[in-house]
Formats: sequence, structure tokens, C-alpha cells
Amino acid sequence: MTEANDLPYLLRVARGEVVKRPPVWMMRQAGRYMKVYRDLRDKYPSFRERSENPDLAIEISLQPWRAFQPDGVIMFSDILTPLPGIGIPFDIVESKGPIIDPPIRTQAQVDQLHPLDPESSLPFIKTILGTLRQEVGNQSTVLGFVGAPWTLAAYAIEGKSSKDYKVIKQMAFSEPAILHSFLDKIAEAIAVYVRYQIDCGAQLVQLFDSWAGQLSPQDYDTFALPYQQKVVKLVKETHPDTPLILYISGSAGILERMGKSGVDIVSVDWTVDMADARQRLGQAMKVQGNMDPGVLFGSQDFIKERILDTVRKAGQGGHIFNLGHGVLVGTPEDNVRFFFETAKQVDQLL
Repeated sequence: MTEANDLPYLLRVARGEVVKRPPVWMMRQAGRYMKVYRDLRDKYPSFRERSENPDLAIEISLQPWRAFQPDGVIMFSDILTPLPGIGIPFDIVESKGPIIDPPIRTQAQVDQLHPLDPESSLPFIKTILGTLRQEVGNQSTVLGFVGAPWTLAAYAIEGKSSKDYKVIKQMAFSEPAILHSFLDKIAEAIAVYVRYQIDCGAQLVQLFDSWAGQLSPQDYDTFALPYQQKVVKLVKETHPDTPLILYISGSAGILERMGKSGVDIVSVDWTVDMADARQRLGQAMKVQGNMDPGVLFGSQDFIKERILDTVRKAGQGGHIFNLGHGVLVGTPEDNVRFFFETAKQVDQLL
């Protein structure tokens, strides 16, 4: 039996322990703002190779760990990674993003999808997560992540990134039975994938429902929330002690609904004041976030001020410090370093 104090810092907080300062990591902390990543990308231009070749994915995951010592090390991957395993191939084109061709538009296509067998379709995940656990030991928490059903369905139905989500909303409002059957299949596959990540070494898993913020509250309750709840329920049946985080971009209008998903932690974007978020979610719900990533383009005095403001508003306990979205391309690496250094001293600065 592992003693609570033997667990890495972020995991202790995610499980409810009150500590002297909030743990800190960054969404997209491995990536294009780092020179070492850009150099590696120039050598290996295919995103899927970088994320599905274990040696490359491990190296990229560890780049920010070596540089900044965050409290969380997140596996370098993509939310679309499991889709080929259920019968939906995709490609990622640099500067264009994901392409799914043909997109899912009919019940016949949905019926042809098959259950996910991660052992056969995602064998690299075991190597990546297992190695990350060995590399960081108890000095950091290893995070896995997945896309939530609505967002994965949106990519698969639109066939690419979208600004208006017209195709999936047309299906939602004119052929809802097709969409519901698709969402149900994706929810089952994602639950299998989350369980697999945990079995392979992930100590905490974040669900990204990035596009659910584009839904009205009424439609969120119909097309996003029930399938988030299904994923969480299935995972908790077999892995009740692994904390789950839910992140949605543009979530101000649905924040309380996110708390009904069953997750342990709600990741708050920067459009909500952190004190308001805690009040709206209730003190029992743990939170993550939520500094505007644009702040990292400011002076270091300004960055420090915003870090302290966010931590003050989050209050004592139940808070993982993070950005309210991923770190932006072009962010000065020195400011990222300052962000981590300051966040780790925040108990002495307040």
C-alpha cells in the first residue's frame, strides 16, 4: 500500500489532500514554443510520427520536465489518436490541422465502427506512459488525456476543424438518432482508452471536450454531458481512485453543468474569474486553472501579479494551478520558466 506522502505532489492534491501551495503544470507545455521541440519537429515533420513513435513522444513529453520541473508531466499525444482503432482514419496536416476523410455522415458508417482494442491498435501508449513513470518517479505526476465524445464526434463529422460546427449541429438537430448512436460508441471506446492509459501508468487523466463550449446549455445537456457522464461512470467502475479532470474551452455558460459530469476536477478557462468559478462549482469541487496564456507575453512583474491573484482567488486547497488554455506559440521560454519558478514559491509570496 502506497503511503499518501509517497505520492507525487499533484496527485495528492487531486485526491483531496490540502498542501502548502497548489501544484502547477501547463496545458500544451510540450510543444511549439520550445526551441528543442521545433528542432525535433524539423527533423520529424509528421505529427503522427512524433506522437506515435514512443522514443519521440517520450522525448517531447520530457522536454518541459527537464527545463522547468512542472508538477505534472503530460503524455505528448493527440485527442484523435484512438480513432483509427475504431475504424476512423485521420491525418494531421501541419498548419491545417486534422483531416478525416471520409467524414462520418450516415448511420451505415456508424454501424461499421468496431470496439476499441488498445492493446492491438495503440501499443505505443504502454511504452510511452510506462517510460514516463520510470523517468519522473515520484517527483512528478504522469497525466494521460483523451478527447471527450462530443468533441471527437465533431471532428469526425465535420472532417476537419470548424468555426461554426454547422455539419454536426445539422445532424444534431435533424438526425439526432444517428448522432446519439455515434456518441454512445465513442463514449464506450474512450472509457476503454482511459482505463488502458491508467493501466499503462497514467496517474491522472484529463478529458478535453474542447468544442462543447460551442453548444447552448440546453444542447450541452443533450449531446455532451450524458456522454461525459458515461465515460466517467465506466472508468470509475474499474479505477475509482484515479482522478479525472474535465476541460472545456469557452465554458463560462456551462460551468455548473461541467461539475455534474462526475469528474473530480473542473479545469476553468480564463473567461471566468476563479473566485466566481469556485463559488459556482461549490467548495467540494476541485478546480484547475486559470491564468490567461496571453499573460505570459507580459512583463515578469505582471506575470507574478496574475499568478498571485489567481491563487488567492482559488483559496486554500483543491486547486491545481494552470493556464486557462494551452500555452501559446511564440511564448518566451524565459517567461514560462518564470511562471513555474514563481508558482512553486507562491506560498512564500502571498
